[in-house]
Amino acid sequence: MKKPRAVARYLSEHSKEPMLLSTSQDADTLIDALASAPIDRNLAQIHSLERQSLSSGTPDHELLVGIDSLLAVGILAFMDDEHGNLVTAGPSETRSEPIYCIMGHATEFPAHSEIAIDQVRLALKEFISSGGQCPTSVIWKTAEFT
Repeated sequence: MKKPRAVARYLSEHSKEPMLLSTSQDADTLIDALASAPIDRNLAQIHSLERQSLSSGTPDHELLVGIDSLLAVGILAFMDDEHGNLVTAGPSETRSEPIYCIMGHATEFPAHSEIAIDQVRLALKEFISSGGQCPTSVIWKTAEFT
């Protein structure tokens, strides 16, 4: 197996042993798993292993990846000190209050932030291959999370 470039957490067992992401095939596996997961586990938290950690040892960034297979859409949120809090900018036809869940915990996202699953898939692959940089293959907008 290739050296892991990122880790993903979306199941409770991932708190101790996260899913390892090394290749674009691993990204496909994660997207497919989220698409087939129950609604309370359709959001994953991703951290690159190729970025510096904060002095506390925690990652200096986060990528959230969500898939709603019933509506054939997904969502991305990216956070770091350079970019702040970003969420994908989706068309106005998408939901005004999308909710995705990680390990049974709901996260509400800003209105009109869902995009096509293929775009989510491409952005995740870019995140992994770029060493955890903010993907440029999608359009972002500033978001506030509470």
